[in-house]
Amino acid sequence: MVSRQDPDAAVMTAEGVIQTPAEQLVRNSFAAQGLMETLGAELARVSDGEVHITMPFSPKLSQQHGYIHAGAITSIVDSACGYAGLMRAPEGHEVVSAEFKINFLRPALGERFLAIGRVENAGKRLAVCTGEVRAYATGDSDYKVIALMQATMVYVAMGQ
Repeated sequence: MVSRQDPDAAVMTAEGVIQTPAEQLVRNSFAAQGLMETLGAELARVSDGEVHITMPFSPKLSQQHGYIHAGAITSIVDSACGYAGLMRAPEGHEVVSAEFKINFLRPALGERFLAIGRVENAGKRLAVCTGEVRAYATGDSDYKVIALMQATMVYVAMGQ
């Protein structure tokens, strides 16, 4: 278990990147998620209370109209919110989703997608998070927000 007594205590990885223990915990947990690997998703940013996850377009993730399936979009933004919540979890705790609501604003069309999860409030037992998913076209820095999420994450003692 990674200790999070001092969330600012940084360590250097084998690649020479400096990470806090909380960031290491998120990165290790993300690497263990088979679904994120299946989706081709990657961690793009991990900071205190905010996590970014990217996912490329793949026809294997599409629905019948050629858009990325709502389930894939929901999965990456749920994970982004969950990992943002994990950054604020008490020591010795993980998080699980207790509930979420997602609004799809437009079809998931793009070459790549970015899910951003943010902690709005973290208490002793729950974290309330918001998330958004952005769709980017090829070579385009402009994006369209395609989905918004409101989520509640529950802190669960590890080993339970």
